[in-house]
Amino acid sequence: MSSPGTELERLIAIMARLRAPDGCPWDREQDLRSLRPYLVEECFEVVDEMDRAGYAGPWRALGEELGDLLFQIVFHAQLAAERGEFTMADVCRSISDKLERRHPHVFGEGAKGAPGAEQVLANWAKLKAEERKHKTGSEGSVLDGVPVAAPALLRAERLTEKASRIGFDWPDTAGVRAKLDEELRELDEAIASGDRDALEHELGDVLFSVANLARFIRTPAEDALRMAIGRFTTRFHHVEAGLRADGAAFGEATLEQMDRHWLAAKQVEKSLPPVRSQGRAALALVRLPVPALAPQRAFWDALAPLLGWSALPAPGGEARYGDAALAFAFFEGAAGAGAPALELHAPSKGAVEALRRALAERHPQALREGDAAAGRLSFVDPAGLSWRYGA
Repeated sequence: MSSPGTELERLIAIMARLRAPDGCPWDREQDLRSLRPYLVEECFEVVDEMDRAGYAGPWRALGEELGDLLFQIVFHAQLAAERGEFTMADVCRSISDKLERRHPHVFGEGAKGAPGAEQVLANWAKLKAEERKHKTGSEGSVLDGVPVAAPALLRAERLTEKASRIGFDWPDTAGVRAKLDEELRELDEAIASGDRDALEHELGDVLFSVANLARFIRTPAEDALRMAIGRFTTRFHHVEAGLRADGAAFGEATLEQMDRHWLAAKQVEKSLPPVRSQGRAALALVRLPVPALAPQRAFWDALAPLLGWSALPAPGGEARYGDAALAFAFFEGAAGAGAPALELHAPSKGAVEALRRALAERHPQALREGDAAAGRLSFVDPAGLSWRYGA
């Protein structure tokens, strides 16, 4: 197995070759401005894979996205090297020197370790202030260092965290929660007034207070909001599938119809085991050919939420369903003869019964032998694939 240093040198050499006069025309055309959206996109893709890895997802996919992000760093360093500004070696040296300088309790002479994490953070803030003073000639602000372009909720958390390091903070969670109540009352007053400027002001204060509360309860607001968005998306997919099963056209269904399917989706969520953060797990993607994609998609749009799955992003001509650990990709093609039955583990007999009821209501022809009361059933999807579901 090659060393990290060897592979990094290889990547740097590839980047230099791509930028050479006889290299890749696209890579040669890029500059700081054109690369900016790609760098931002790669950062978000890393965050996506971090979420999946944290909740029973694959770590290998995270490694691939980190590689894409590393390529962006190497690309920017190559641009700088061509201008004589700095090289990738300078980038590595700079962060290495910084880490050693900011961890004197580990790398300093006679290091004996720090009292604890809080003291480490305090020392870190002090050393950063000294670095700023050396670099700019002034101490600057405790709040310096949080990018203005960072997501607003994340920036709010980081700013309040920095302020807390010099004691500017609430003594406990109760104070933060009371402040949120105060801001909500002021938002209600702004709503009643109809003043747009006041509404923006007070809504911003509410969001800032929520971010501060998130910091206190050690639940990052960005992560919590992403999870909520995921739940909304899954439930809305359930609503869409229910409307298709009802034969109701989108845009013509009543709010009562949509609410009924929304509440059904929430009930399905309650019947599923809680999602737990896991260190690592393997991901399997099973690709299955089907005679026609449209009926397969309609069937699984309705069924996937009952299994705790979501409709997943897929390339054109595919429909994918699953979770962070297992996904099925359906595509139009000739199915092989004698396809085996696919077995899925149910979290409980109640989940089996919920699936049986849904199939009996929407796709009764799909049900096969099986005793839901005993915690098992079988069904066949529109492509003729056999599935077994049991607790």
